[in-house]
Amino acid sequence: MRTAYLDTLYELASKDNKVYALISDNGAIVYDKYRRDLSSQYLNLGISEANMLGMAAGMASCGKIPFAYTIGAFLAYRALEFIRNDICLQNMNVKIVGTGAGMRYSALGPTHHSTEDMGCIRSLPNLIILSPASPMEVVKATRAAYEYNGPVYIRLGTNREKEIYKKDYLFEIGKGVTLFDGEDITIIGTGNILTEVMKARETLEREGNSVRVINMHTIKPLDRDIVKKAIYETPCVITVEDHDIIGGLGSAVAEMIAESGRAVSFSRIGLKECFATGYGTYEDMIKQNKICAEEIVLRCRESLSKVKI
Repeated sequence: MRTAYLDTLYELASKDNKVYALISDNGAIVYDKYRRDLSSQYLNLGISEANMLGMAAGMASCGKIPFAYTIGAFLAYRALEFIRNDICLQNMNVKIVGTGAGMRYSALGPTHHSTEDMGCIRSLPNLIILSPASPMEVVKATRAAYEYNGPVYIRLGTNREKEIYKKDYLFEIGKGVTLFDGEDITIIGTGNILTEVMKARETLEREGNSVRVINMHTIKPLDRDIVKKAIYETPCVITVEDHDIIGGLGSAVAEMIAESGRAVSFSRIGLKECFATGYGTYEDMIKQNKICAEEIVLRCRESLSKVKI
């Protein structure tokens, strides 16, 4: 995902001198090509995330289009006040790009995990939240953020994510994508964890279940139409996210279901009001914290068994 983002940003900045790359002294080596060819559109603000966002807001007020990039945990938590007051309150055209979504920085522990970031910022007015699931979607999300005039938060993984799309598709802010249609159960996922959702779907389909899979690449604004269609057409809905179940995708879908007045079996898979436990690879972490394909299958079976009684 990171390479897809950097390549797209390079392409955009090459064509538009208003586009700037801002970083806070992290992973500078990945910006080597950008820094070499577009040095006048590159700023390293040091380990000072809040100041970086304040500066980005000032640049936006002068007509620039800053893309402020660093580890997501250091943006959504450490610099929350600056996102709120300098960017969202003023409705500035700043793109906030957080890498290491969910537990992608697995071995670095919970201080580096972005498992509450959506919950921290989802209530902020004017802010768009994009959570792409694959390298192709990162390209589309970055371009969409560039074209959108206003604050955008892009939630990236790292650089090891698999591509989930086999062909091109239409990406629209606020419009989820139905990857597979089904009638028995709907699984709504976002970001990195979509690969586990796809694995779970294969198992459930082999067991004779008809599984709808929705990629909710935009957390805010959430696609009301695609959720409403799912709760009217499938008796079970499950959300999956490598994030706490409070404040993120699960909460957003739950709010929509409650407002619809429609009865449906609903369950959220994610961290249950806790920090992630354990260390290791990303695959180790999602297994230890029960957000892997096997756990998704178990939870779907439970929901299906209730509605089939």
